[in-house]
Amino acid sequence: MIPNQELAKEIIAKRIAKELKDGQLVNLGIGLPTLVANYVPEGVHIIFQSENGMVGMGPAPEKGKEDKNITNAGGMPVTIMPFGAFFDSATSFALIRGGHVDITVLGALEVDQEGNLANWIIPGKMVPGMGGAMDLVVGARKVIVAMQHTSKGQPKILKKCRLPLTAKAEVNMIVTELCVLEVTDKGLVLREIYKDTTIDEVKSLTEADLIIPEDIKIMDI
Repeated sequence: MIPNQELAKEIIAKRIAKELKDGQLVNLGIGLPTLVANYVPEGVHIIFQSENGMVGMGPAPEKGKEDKNITNAGGMPVTIMPFGAFFDSATSFALIRGGHVDITVLGALEVDQEGNLANWIIPGKMVPGMGGAMDLVVGARKVIVAMQHTSKGQPKILKKCRLPLTAKAEVNMIVTELCVLEVTDKGLVLREIYKDTTIDEVKSLTEADLIIPEDIKIMDI
């Protein structure tokens, strides 16, 4: 059973939050990935980075207390933690390109069984730009794709991406509302499934070939 959209986002964000380790520098993409910050386990201290020039990014401000000068890369109001810092884009991308970001979490239009990612453009449609995605997926030590399993009933996890690629063979993990997939040299390994789904349902909604181990777990959320 596919959860409704709001529950799906919550499942994805909660599961990805379990991947974060104390002291890590983490970049969250706009949209669904920003929800991950709401579910960081107690006692785990994460430094969130925004590619527009910030480390120590805090949660969204209370309504009416927004500061138009403090926004994330998507232009949404955020706060800054007491230990936070602001800097120019050159310094921000030096952090990213220098391999200092431990994990980047970002959405996807398509991802395939080779770990290729397409997340920035649908040809013929207006887009604001690719942002820092191309730099993040090659600079971060771990790349996690956070996305709903299908779009209008059509698979988003493919044998081969059809849209222009953001990066080639850089994705390490895919988390949807139905499952957790690990990208390996041999293909996509189904590691976990949501408690209300089945292996057969996941396979039916996935175009990519899946490797099915014997020890599949229920998603920890």
